[in-house]
Amino acid sequence: MRSSRILGLYFMAPAVLIVVFFFLSPVVMTALFSFTDMSTSTGVKGGDYLINRDTLRRLSDTDLAKPVLARVSSAEYVIDAAGLAKLADRFGAAVADEFKADFDGKVFKKRREVENALKQLPRHPIRKVRDRKVAADMFKTSVLDIRFPTESAFRDRLRGLDITGLEADIITEAAYTGWRWTSDTLKLLFSLPSTVQYALNTLFYVALTLSFNVVFGLFLAISTFYLPGGQATFFRTIWFLPRILPPVLYVLMWKWFTWDTGFISAILAPFGVAPKNWMLDTPAHAWTVIVLINGFVGASMGMILFSSAIKAIPPALLHASEVDGASRRQQVWYIILPQLRWPILFITAYQTLSLLTSFEYILLATNGGPGSMTEVWALAAYHSALNNYGGNLQYGLGAAFALILVAVGIVASLAYLRLFNFKALVSQPRIEG
Repeated sequence: MRSSRILGLYFMAPAVLIVVFFFLSPVVMTALFSFTDMSTSTGVKGGDYLINRDTLRRLSDTDLAKPVLARVSSAEYVIDAAGLAKLADRFGAAVADEFKADFDGKVFKKRREVENALKQLPRHPIRKVRDRKVAADMFKTSVLDIRFPTESAFRDRLRGLDITGLEADIITEAAYTGWRWTSDTLKLLFSLPSTVQYALNTLFYVALTLSFNVVFGLFLAISTFYLPGGQATFFRTIWFLPRILPPVLYVLMWKWFTWDTGFISAILAPFGVAPKNWMLDTPAHAWTVIVLINGFVGASMGMILFSSAIKAIPPALLHASEVDGASRRQQVWYIILPQLRWPILFITAYQTLSLLTSFEYILLATNGGPGSMTEVWALAAYHSALNNYGGNLQYGLGAAFALILVAVGIVASLAYLRLFNFKALVSQPRIEG
């Protein structure tokens, strides 16, 4: 008995690993990323310490004293021992000794002045412009526009400017270019004016498409059930085509159907209707096409499952109802639909979660347009994290969008289980009790 349990656990191990690596791990990583400000500018590995014009603008809004801010923003070139040592390593001791003899301890306000001094050395001048720029930067004491790979190196430079303590902490935090742990990403998500629109778009899209999927799938399954076997198979095959077609080809067919040079415009042109893009000319048309594109794909899956479930109903029930004089409508209402509670629960829950997270058909069809009228929550997550016009991909914000979808999906699943009385569905039949 013990060995059989161990063997069972052994066979279950691959399934457990799959669940952990392909389900739990992405969810955990999404939750972690949503509490960061990770983006293209910060990178994913960490960052440097850099003070540039944007950093100075942020520092000007803090309590940092103006003299300190002036020291950070100024660029002075001091001829000191450290710079002379670098100069000797790069251009030779003779150049460094001559430069020290003429300018040791001198302070230059501009790099051009240092370059001119290096160029005018009597015996060992540096003639190339590029070399003079490199040599001049060796004496730069400002932190402006210089990348420091570590915090300690950056703080060492600040101490050289006589900046320590709380002032150094403020500047160091502002200068860090990597990502940070923060809850500001979620706060930003709920403060954006577009967030409400994305939520309403998603609610509208899921409710309308889900209704189409379930109702039309049921209609196809029930209507083909009463057809002869050959005809039923033929019609089910036709309605199953949208699901097996590649999404790009499927959406391209819809675009050809709705383009200003497409099928609809060609049919209506003889009646005086001006050609137009029937998919993107108005939000109403865009939503109609999106619901139909996704609806036919979802309804085909529902049709197959519902048809299989209807065939599993004992024929004796239907024959008995016919003997009792029941009409087809009464058979559907009192026999078929009550027997389909399990399939309807599965299709409703599955399609809800699928519609919440799917966006590929909307991306291919309208890309959220016209404007952002068809931008759903999942598409906004994709645009934020992986593809936007601004170029700065906001991984943390995209993860925050996705985290909300995970939470909504869990709540929706629990609601469906309660709505369809899941406990009653899985309870032991009374006749077996």
